[in-house]
Amino acid sequence: MSLPVPTSPLQIADYRKFWLARFLAVLATTGTVVIIGYQLYDVARTDYGMSITQASLQLGLLGFAQFLPVFLLTPVAGVIADRFDRRRVAGVAAMLDACVALGLGITTALEIRNLPVLYAFAVLHGMVRVFISPSMAAIAPNIVPPQLIPRAIGFNSIAMQAGTIIGPAAYGFLFAADHALPYWCSTVFTLGASIAIQSIRNLPPPAHDASRPHPLRQIVEGFHFVWRERFLFGCITLDLFAVLLGGATALMPVFARDILHVGPEGLGQMRAATAAGAAVVAFWLSFRPLRFNVGVKMLTAVVGYGAMTIGFGLSRHFLLSLLFLALLGAADMISVFIRSSLVQLRTPDAVRGRVSAISGLAISASNELGELQSGFAAALLGATGAVVFGGSAAIVITLAWAWLFPELRRARTFEPRWEQNV
Repeated sequence: MSLPVPTSPLQIADYRKFWLARFLAVLATTGTVVIIGYQLYDVARTDYGMSITQASLQLGLLGFAQFLPVFLLTPVAGVIADRFDRRRVAGVAAMLDACVALGLGITTALEIRNLPVLYAFAVLHGMVRVFISPSMAAIAPNIVPPQLIPRAIGFNSIAMQAGTIIGPAAYGFLFAADHALPYWCSTVFTLGASIAIQSIRNLPPPAHDASRPHPLRQIVEGFHFVWRERFLFGCITLDLFAVLLGGATALMPVFARDILHVGPEGLGQMRAATAAGAAVVAFWLSFRPLRFNVGVKMLTAVVGYGAMTIGFGLSRHFLLSLLFLALLGAADMISVFIRSSLVQLRTPDAVRGRVSAISGLAISASNELGELQSGFAAALLGATGAVVFGGSAAIVITLAWAWLFPELRRARTFEPRWEQNV
């Protein structure tokens, strides 16, 4: 007897394991990143006697320290995701990330408070994280039928945003209770993610082609594919530059400690507010995915992202700041949904790991280099000026991309050859 055709990704056992692994990995990663940032800023202000401006610059350098291994290793991680068992790659990387969290817990418990240690662990965290993302991103299309991929993208986003809500919020309170406790939790969560992802069964083995080109040639092929798909290239670079210039995440410790005066608990709530707005939209899109005029909707969402960033930078009331951050997350989620769906639906499986790695590299560049940019901007303009400038720049970038890439505003659906119907 033939099995019934699933109507939801959650009806697929392997997808449920994938969803759990994604949730646990994001929960641990987002919580850890928030605490490292706050801990570094607090150490810089307290133990090193730095001013707000000087400590803000340290946050920018922290973002660069996390991005550097991502920049160097992402192309390699994409090739590995296409050549080897993606479950094993993601599982081993998650285990190594658990070791990093364990090391952070030990050094924090022993009160080894200095910037070099925190920078070193940030680099190690970036190194192992880069191998998790492309492998996991390339697994979902192998275990979900093509017609369910847009809904799977929505559920994937729910896992990501749920982890991003719970992680920072919970870790802020855990850090206030015991500075090492968040890292102990991350150790457990990443081990759980490793077990869940390696328990997936029905994953096709990687293709073994004797004529497969050299790994360096494969890296070039991945970049060439993205360059050739002009719509995909425009989507990725729009997100790269808009978030790089418009991101306010890096300066949240400054707002939490010295502007809004809400401490680590407030910082966790601020990070959670962004994810909460995104999670509401992700939940809606998982049941009612976007189908038409996707290009215009994406451009509008990025403009909204920039406007909410400006509002957050100017706000001096904690609840109002949380509202702006929630709306910011909602707008960003629409852009993420459209871009992720395009990456999955327009990419052949043979290069999906490399393309996912390139997309992940753009996201990491926008986040971590955005933190570096925010740190330098805050040193010149102050935290408020840097955030307002970044939001304004995101709007300008979006308008420029709408003109440079008319394919974006003309895109109607997610069909692989939508341009034939324009």
